[in-house]
Amino acid sequence: MSVPRFYCPSPLLFGATLELPPEAAHHANRVLRLRVNDPVQVFDGVGNALDATISEISGKRVVLGKLKRCVPELNPSLHIVLAQAMCSSEKMDWVVQKATELGAVEVQPVQTQRSVAKLSSERAEKRTEHWRSVTIAACEQCGRNRLPQVHAPQELSAWLAQMRDVTSAKFILQPEGATTLHQQARLQEKIILLIGPEGGFSADEIIMAHQVGFVSILLGPRVLRTETAALAGIAALQTLWGDFS
Repeated sequence: MSVPRFYCPSPLLFGATLELPPEAAHHANRVLRLRVNDPVQVFDGVGNALDATISEISGKRVVLGKLKRCVPELNPSLHIVLAQAMCSSEKMDWVVQKATELGAVEVQPVQTQRSVAKLSSERAEKRTEHWRSVTIAACEQCGRNRLPQVHAPQELSAWLAQMRDVTSAKFILQPEGATTLHQQARLQEKIILLIGPEGGFSADEIIMAHQVGFVSILLGPRVLRTETAALAGIAALQTLWGDFS
């Protein structure tokens, strides 16, 4: 059985005691039913993690002691940025969660012409915070010590304008793609992967993406759903050039 892990953004000090944040304490005490002397691990989201032991459970408080350094997580060998067209709430949560588990370093939601979900600025801010909480839970589960960065949603046209001067490899997945990932030169830098909505990109959006350097990639002979395409694309990149190989 793996040791339970908890996100704790406060400084992690070797040898000190540490009180878990309220949400993590509730999960440890009420959900996992942990007890005094049970081993746990805490991480700060920026790459550091400590092994610890529960030293006190009192009401809503969970205090850790015997904090000691553990083997640090290696930085991802491939900096993958997932630019995901907005989709339904459930599907978007799934994409963010699984992209975190697969090792994406950044997630950029984009609103396209055919996006099902359209968010006001206030709702977009709330959703962004929600997605960040999804990454925390995913990192607790999968062993990552560094949280991926979840950016606020942007209109696709505005985001593509920012990509014009970006020199990273840029791929847009399309069933009509003219090339495959296997035909690309081996990459060891930032890779930006753009995934369309349920209804696909419009012709104008594809042209805009090509104009700022995106290469249309075919990912197999089947038409994938947006949430499947995102995860299959990340897994393919990790297998070719990342830490799956």
